[in-house]
Amino acid sequence: MNKNIAITAAAALAAAAAYFVYSSTNGKDATSPRAVLEPGAPLAEVQLPPELSETAMTGKRAFDAVCAGCHGDNAAGRNGMGPPLVHKIYEPSHHGDAAFLLAVRNGVRAHHWKFGNMPAQQGLTDGDVKGITQYVRELQRANGIN
Repeated sequence: MNKNIAITAAAALAAAAAYFVYSSTNGKDATSPRAVLEPGAPLAEVQLPPELSETAMTGKRAFDAVCAGCHGDNAAGRNGMGPPLVHKIYEPSHHGDAAFLLAVRNGVRAHHWKFGNMPAQQGLTDGDVKGITQYVRELQRANGIN
């Protein structure tokens, strides 16, 4: 009888360990505290829209040149470098479009994430930021963030 209890307990422990390992590394949101990621790894899985508007395509080029170094390809974030912008924290009702312009012009004091402060960005026009914002919004909509 004790042997059966020991086997059952070992099987339950193995199942729990397998679940923990699987759920901590295979979730859609890699910002989970249990996720183990390499420095610079994407923090979110981003689904791309079937196509981008002309404004968003222009914004993507500016984003790739200036923002992707910290915020990652397709605004997925980068572990240890910058947060994903395709995240519910940046939905339009919480961070309106003007917040993107203010962030570029003035920088941002860290308040949602532990990546440190974002410095002001040089060399972007208001039109560039409008395109970047449109690009991020189209990515967000493709990922259910409205």
